[in-house]
Amino acid sequence: MGRWERALDAAGVEQASLRSDYGRVRAQASAFKHEIVLAAELLLPERLVAHVIAAIAFMHRTDVLLDSGPAAERKESYEDWEREVTEALEANQSGDPELRPLLHTIVAHPVLHERVLDYLASADLDLEFTGFVAEADYQTYVEGYSLPAFMLVATLLGPDGDQQAYRAACRTYIEAIQRLDFVNDLAEDLANDRLTIPAQTLEQHRVTRTDLEQARDLPTVRALIADQLDRVERGLGAGSAAIDLVPPASRPMLRCMLSLDALTVAAARADVPALLRRPANCSKLAAVRVLGREYLSARRTRRA
Repeated sequence: MGRWERALDAAGVEQASLRSDYGRVRAQASAFKHEIVLAAELLLPERLVAHVIAAIAFMHRTDVLLDSGPAAERKESYEDWEREVTEALEANQSGDPELRPLLHTIVAHPVLHERVLDYLASADLDLEFTGFVAEADYQTYVEGYSLPAFMLVATLLGPDGDQQAYRAACRTYIEAIQRLDFVNDLAEDLANDRLTIPAQTLEQHRVTRTDLEQARDLPTVRALIADQLDRVERGLGAGSAAIDLVPPASRPMLRCMLSLDALTVAAARADVPALLRRPANCSKLAAVRVLGREYLSARRTRRA
């Protein structure tokens, strides 16, 4: 029996059709976040693997609807999706093979029901997003959209019972990661008419939007990017507090995520001119080393 089949068994996925549905969303999640799906399968307890992947896949499908196409079409598509998901949650059934795994996962982890509703309610912030005027606007976006999205998965990794302190640590972490994503996707977002660094931050560094759109390798641009990455690193350091708040079995996964994020920051710093044209990618060899280290840690935890 393969690793995935064991994970389905451990998650209580017995029906052949439901196992097929989970396989479908696993393929979608892997296409979206291959490294994270692989890490989940290697590092998490088998009973959590399929549930985490179902949450990742749901988040991805929703995110694609929010980001794809003209604004009016996106809004209409999202409203249809929100209605479909809400009705499925109320009835605890769906004809959509991509929703059925989420429903089964919610039965196993009822707290996720509220997290899904939180995420659906946050969508307007992303639908209406074109950029930030001030840092306060960025913080509103993180609190209102990025955090609810992250908690879809993070809730499954967190402690049983009260997650208030854990959520606060996740808030610190996702603030850093959202900033990293925005810096790393700067060229792509600008091509789509989205400036994701606050306008006031550009003014403080004497950088114009045109400087970024034309990928000008200027000292002021380098200072701006360095400042953003400095903030990311501080956030990662503070957000690492989440590791001690989760059960031991979840810690290798969180450490892996933080380490991969740190590698991405290093790659972005190493070549700012390239970052202005395309996203930075961490070394695959370094990523494999991180995964291998945490895999050994996860095995030791399971044997303890």
